[in-house]
Amino acid sequence: MPMHPEMNNNPDFVPTRRSVLGGMAGLGAGLGFMTTVPVQAQEQTLFQQSLGVLLGDGRKFSAANVLELARVLSKRPYQGPVSQLSDVFTNLDADGYAQIKAQQSTFLWEKEGRGFTIEPLHRGFAFQAPTALHVIEDGLIRRIAYERNKFDFGKLNVPETLPNLGFSGFRLFGDAQDGPMREVAVFQGATFYRSAARNQVIGATARGLIMKLGDQKGEEFPSFRAFWLEKPSPASDTIIIHALLDSESVTGAYRFTIKSGEVTIIDTEMTLIPRVPVDNYGIGGMTATYYFGPNSRRNIDDVRAAAYESSGLQIKNGNDEWVWRPLNNPQALQISVFVDPSPRGFGLLQRDRDFATFLDDEQAFEKRPTIWNEPIGEWSAGSVQLTEIPSDNDVNDNIVAFWRPKQPLVPDQEHSFVYRQFWCWQPPERPSLAVVSGTRIGKVSGKKRRFVVEFSDDRFKLADELSTIKPSLSSSIGTLSRIKVIFYPDRHLCRVSFDLDPGNDTMSELRLLLTKNDQPTSETWLYRWTA
Repeated sequence: MPMHPEMNNNPDFVPTRRSVLGGMAGLGAGLGFMTTVPVQAQEQTLFQQSLGVLLGDGRKFSAANVLELARVLSKRPYQGPVSQLSDVFTNLDADGYAQIKAQQSTFLWEKEGRGFTIEPLHRGFAFQAPTALHVIEDGLIRRIAYERNKFDFGKLNVPETLPNLGFSGFRLFGDAQDGPMREVAVFQGATFYRSAARNQVIGATARGLIMKLGDQKGEEFPSFRAFWLEKPSPASDTIIIHALLDSESVTGAYRFTIKSGEVTIIDTEMTLIPRVPVDNYGIGGMTATYYFGPNSRRNIDDVRAAAYESSGLQIKNGNDEWVWRPLNNPQALQISVFVDPSPRGFGLLQRDRDFATFLDDEQAFEKRPTIWNEPIGEWSAGSVQLTEIPSDNDVNDNIVAFWRPKQPLVPDQEHSFVYRQFWCWQPPERPSLAVVSGTRIGKVSGKKRRFVVEFSDDRFKLADELSTIKPSLSSSIGTLSRIKVIFYPDRHLCRVSFDLDPGNDTMSELRLLLTKNDQPTSETWLYRWTA
């Protein structure tokens, strides 16, 4: 199916696969390819030719052609981008790479009052694969050319002349009409991108597509091979970005509509075209760091009180149940699956907004964004999958969450998904129930563990409401005891504590919610305890 409904009525000429492939073959013959040309370099040249036939410099832009290009590539064997990057850039560490900056005077649309400016990002360090950047002005495509003199390399010893290196991605700024220039989004590396709300610090990361996470043969990392950025109208708060995805197993066409304001909203429209059958893939993926906190310290000796940029996974499932799953830094890899007939929303939330929670003077974890995804249309059956990876630092993203459809990707079929993503302080839709505001775990004696779960709700200040509220608690393994419920009306707080004796078992799935007259009056707290 087309990625956008309006494509069905698009008057622009859209070449067929047959005509495009024929044109590419003609271009290849005209250039006289020799057998001495390395296969990967030859395929890279063919990729560039196919790009030029449909969406090259000076051509009229059509979103339908991005989809058509994905279709063309899906019929050909995958060949990844050719790096051809010198050691001066490939051997950089993070600090060295940070010295490379595009000169602000060369940013796209700088001082044009468009509402946005674009900083092309140099290749190097972990960002070595090239991606093509284009702008769309008056309906026509203009490729952004790499020029060495547009970059400041700091103290790096960089040759005076460089070939056309291309770019690793781009950074999107909001114009400084109401204050300092604000970083709105960054698209760089594979299909990773980041954003934030106003006055937040960049933190958790989104992914355009997750492929084969946890597979024995290893994860597959699709990449955005090219971007087309529509030039916004003056003083605009919205920009549209098109992208072409490619990987060993799948190609795809994407359209991002980014609206910048107090909250950043990114609408994603995507169509995937598989080369091979795929049953392990993720939509609406996001990653974050969880090092330690009150429920997961792992004997970490650290001067700070906690270190994490997301505190939990929230889900509103197809049965309209609100679920809260605190995050964890486990001893061993953990994968949790939340089966759902059709999700209403899910995301990695940072609920802890008090500096005292972390006592970190540099990282500002309390200012990291919440990411919340809302499907547009029905996504059918599947599951929200949470992967928690052991980590010994607060640098690596060790938390991954995404929607895993039950329906596999089938070759010769097109699979479309649309969703709205909020980068915010808190999701636009929240439970009309008590929410979990804290989880703490500690040792009692022997193998026993004590859990304290705190719920917050303005209704807890009403004394006559409290007597009918009861905890509903269960565990898959082990014995529960010493269940206590304490209300703090002045703080609008309900604290539930209990002990778990796991016996000889090393894992137990716990479930807790508050009920009133046998009806839920809180979101559902879920937790996987592991020894």
